[in-house]
Amino acid sequence: MLLITWVGSLQVMLDKGKDLDWFSSTTIIALTLIAVIAFAFFVVWELTADHPVVDLSLFKLRNFTGGTVALSIGYGLYFGNLVLLPLWLQTDIGYTATDAGIIMAPVGLFAILLSPLTGKVLPRTDPRYIAIASFLVFALCFWMRSRYTTGVDTFTLTVPTLIQGVAMAGLFIPLVSITLSGLPGNRIPAASGLSNFVRIMCGGIGTSIFQTAWDHRTILHHTRLVMQANPYNPTFDATVQQMNQLGLSHEQAYGLFNSMATQQAAQLGVNDLFYISAGIFVALIALIWITKPERSHGGDAGVSGISGSLV
Repeated sequence: MLLITWVGSLQVMLDKGKDLDWFSSTTIIALTLIAVIAFAFFVVWELTADHPVVDLSLFKLRNFTGGTVALSIGYGLYFGNLVLLPLWLQTDIGYTATDAGIIMAPVGLFAILLSPLTGKVLPRTDPRYIAIASFLVFALCFWMRSRYTTGVDTFTLTVPTLIQGVAMAGLFIPLVSITLSGLPGNRIPAASGLSNFVRIMCGGIGTSIFQTAWDHRTILHHTRLVMQANPYNPTFDATVQQMNQLGLSHEQAYGLFNSMATQQAAQLGVNDLFYISAGIFVALIALIWITKPERSHGGDAGVSGISGSLV
């Protein structure tokens, strides 16, 4: 009951937060309090129960904690960006839903082709190397996207999406291997279930955070751009005069400038989030490196059993 209460409250809060202006709404505040209180009681209950439903003691293990946190945060970043990119393309660049879907489609190409190769290479190498390479490729993709402009072409949009498929092939399997490394066979089902739960929850949290952060960064950049729209700015004044010469009134010129500022602000906001995502992926490498995965037949069996349900 406690698990259902805090997870349900959290999910409703994340789903309705943007529509209700987050903590300006008493509903969101109430849902947050319910989630926090229920979660606190849930943790105490599970830690003191003789036969806990969720084995929280797994977080005492370095490999499980490091692998789960790295995978969950990485998945949250990936999923948040997966929602953000087509949303930006449709609302600010003028793409249709179909065109945005075509831009996103190549992400699965290399992921499908390289995932079997990852499974074959994994038993013969340290899974940390594959996971770190994956995170570096993710960082590269998001850094490339952070340099987008409002005039970005289809090829420039597609290349990072295609490369991201390489990162996807090395994201799940190595980190699951690290997470389950060293665990006895009887603890693998509980560990895989808990790791999956945390990962999926972080995916939902990432989506809400990215949408809200984009709105806030857009407002911030729009404010800064509009501050330049004054008669004391010679560049702005000259631009308005040029618009007047083209037949636009002052009101129309100001409206056109505001429309351009809104589009540029949205572009700067999405670039900020891409850049931050790249930095977080690089920072997560340290978390991967502190784990010490062991060779274990039980762990390998767990990986093969869980990897099919990850994507």
